[in-house]
Amino acid sequence: MIISLVNVKGGVGKTTTAVNMGAGFAGSGLRVLLVDLDPQSSASYSVGVASDEVGLSSEDLLLGEQAARDVIVETGVEGLELIPGSMKLVGADLALARKKHPERRLIEALKPLRRQYDFILVDCPPGLSILTVNGLVASDFYILPVVPHDLDMEAMNHFFVGLETLGLTVRGLPDLLGILLTMVDHRTSVTNDVVEAIRRALGREVFQTEIPINVRLAEAPGYGSSIYDYQGWSAGARAYSQLGGEVIRRLRKKGAI
Repeated sequence: MIISLVNVKGGVGKTTTAVNMGAGFAGSGLRVLLVDLDPQSSASYSVGVASDEVGLSSEDLLLGEQAARDVIVETGVEGLELIPGSMKLVGADLALARKKHPERRLIEALKPLRRQYDFILVDCPPGLSILTVNGLVASDFYILPVVPHDLDMEAMNHFFVGLETLGLTVRGLPDLLGILLTMVDHRTSVTNDVVEAIRRALGREVFQTEIPINVRLAEAPGYGSSIYDYQGWSAGARAYSQLGGEVIRRLRKKGAI
């Protein structure tokens, strides 16, 4: 099962969700591969793989210069492996534009790996660049993390409009698995109003699980750790455990697993 984490806006919890959902699945005994498509390499850093330690990266994979199995590295989380990101991805859009079917580079590269993993999670950069499009085309489903603020709601609307436009020219876009509310602070009435509006408008498309604002979630990447290794008792860890269970239930309901 391949799931991408996407949004046109940065800072909404895509990387945090990819890392901690992956670590949670791995902690349950599943084999998980995390694919970092972001030039900032935040997902790689969050699992203890520093950019200056990276040799091969997802850029080499997308350009067809290396097989996927040769790009994979171990992380500090048992059962969780990584295809690292790299600053070299900054120029990948231009390089991929010269390739045939540039939006299908990742799906073709990951084909030999699908049976080796229970989950492949793709952390996409903000926007709908060719990197994100590769993540989407390679995926069976996508998750859209959203912060319940007015500006983030506007970004969510832009994403859906952009995705609809993209669907006119690109084959094989995945289905939405769910909208995930992140950095939720129910101490403010504004947040409560926006959360209520989102749930009223989008209903079952929104995960019941909410990821709260949690200092432990913000601190964990600095230690190259998932929330489970850093502070497994925290509210953030509990929330991501609940999310993992809800993801499995939704996939079963869709007949995907």
